[in-house]
Amino acid sequence: MVGGTSDCGFRRARLVAVTTLFRNAALFDGHRYRGPGHDVLVDAGRVVAVGGAGTGAGSPARADVVDLAGALLAPGFVDAHVHPVQGGLERMRCDLSGLDTREEYVAAVAAYAAAHPGEPWILGGGWAMPAFPGGTPTAVDLDAVVPDRPVFLPNRDHHGAWVNSRALEVAGIDRHTPDPADGRIERDAEGRPTGTLHEGATALVSRHLPPSTDADYLAALMSGQAYLHSLGVTGWQDAIVGAYSGMDDTSATYTAAAASGDLRSDVVGALWWERQRGVEQVADLVARREAMSGGRFRATSVKIMQDGVAENGTAALGAPYLDRCGHATDNTGHSFLSPAELRAAVAALDAAGFQVHVHAIGDRGVREALDAFEATDPATRAERRHHLAHLQVVHPDDVRRFAALGVAANVQALWACLDEQMVELTLPFLGEERSRWQYPFGDLHRAGARLVAGSDWPVSTPDPLQAIHVAVNRWAHGEDGPAGPGGDVVAFLPEQALALETAFAAYTSGSAWINHRDRLDGAGVVAPGAAADLVVLDRDPFAAPAAEIGATRVLSTWIDGEQVHQQRNP
Repeated sequence: MVGGTSDCGFRRARLVAVTTLFRNAALFDGHRYRGPGHDVLVDAGRVVAVGGAGTGAGSPARADVVDLAGALLAPGFVDAHVHPVQGGLERMRCDLSGLDTREEYVAAVAAYAAAHPGEPWILGGGWAMPAFPGGTPTAVDLDAVVPDRPVFLPNRDHHGAWVNSRALEVAGIDRHTPDPADGRIERDAEGRPTGTLHEGATALVSRHLPPSTDADYLAALMSGQAYLHSLGVTGWQDAIVGAYSGMDDTSATYTAAAASGDLRSDVVGALWWERQRGVEQVADLVARREAMSGGRFRATSVKIMQDGVAENGTAALGAPYLDRCGHATDNTGHSFLSPAELRAAVAALDAAGFQVHVHAIGDRGVREALDAFEATDPATRAERRHHLAHLQVVHPDDVRRFAALGVAANVQALWACLDEQMVELTLPFLGEERSRWQYPFGDLHRAGARLVAGSDWPVSTPDPLQAIHVAVNRWAHGEDGPAGPGGDVVAFLPEQALALETAFAAYTSGSAWINHRDRLDGAGVVAPGAAADLVVLDRDPFAAPAAEIGATRVLSTWIDGEQVHQQRNP
């Protein structure tokens, strides 16, 4: 391996020139499906030629030949909204993400605590809200298995945390503790904390967590990177680079990995906007961007979290949430920045050359963000490539504004299905009309919006093929879900489904575009001159029934023409 040097002095890992000929491939080129019978020649990290089998790509004598036998070759997936350091840490700690029930969670915590008697805190996370009545686990369950040490376990969406009584005691949280302005403490009828903390209330405990070391964070990043590579992800945008929800600022982790060459993927970091501060922080963000960017890491985006999530009633809605009887409550969720504060922040960041990446779940949060972008200069807005992530509830009047404003729709397609969380914790509280506004990917695409895609891992799996399956089918692969007559799985708002070609484009050329890779090295497409960031699948999903998309697996992943992952033999 040899190292190239960026303008910032970081080493961008490069390999001795390797020539590879991919033969007999079905090809998706980043924008369209080109069918079977293609050869693709890669040399020195770039795609050199694309042609019909045995013709356009040639067959150099020195090439390593990979015969795909009709399987699909595509650009590497790019995850436009992911948290790989958090995900890596959870995989290293008490990881609950692969479990589903209260009993499984409690057993896993007990086993982890027994296996790690020297750890002062039990950390990890990944539990799902539907496993508990009302989505709120209790300290009592944790006390039964870990009575002597504090426990802090964020849920899958990281908008809440499950804690035990010892953690509440350490943080000094009792019936007299007021809710913070940006969060809520779950309580019983007498006002006593029960063990679930929502949004900003998690900080009441997380500020007491023992610090993770630099070695911990680097190991987490390497674990996360390897896992993403195994799923065909060759680049990403880290949606929070800053201190948040018990995590330290991981800036130094990325800069160290980029400088050493350990960071093999191209990454854009979205620096965290501190909502307790105002536009005076822009100067600090500019300084961080300049100090951190180099090699494969660029801190050129800023993440603003405008609202919470629908499941705990903190997503910002234009009208109140309903109760279980269908009556309006007095809760419309949280706008963490006022509309005026958001407009000022977006304007200042746009002027400073930052892309703005906004978390917007509720229809009011989406509208407030679009209003803020509308107030910026159209010329700079187009250059920055701003985007809104999640887009669970979008008012129909706002769908066409994405294309009109040139703001990309960053979709987490895996969530657009009738899973237990949707059925139990969302639909009853939105009501019939607003429920039809959810995840309007089809409408956004038909209205001309640019679609990009991500996973939000560790909130949900980072497997792009599972998300693409839902985008096309509007039901999750391998899950029973709510069943209709005859046991058929019910698609969720099927009119909002995407064509397979459109969904693949969002996760490849679309997300590469949001990271400006088209200008940097041409990644996101399979075309002469483009960076050879590629994924090989075990079949051609375009030639199979849509119901089988989620069964597709990654055989190998390539970055700059080097293989960074190969599926192990069963």
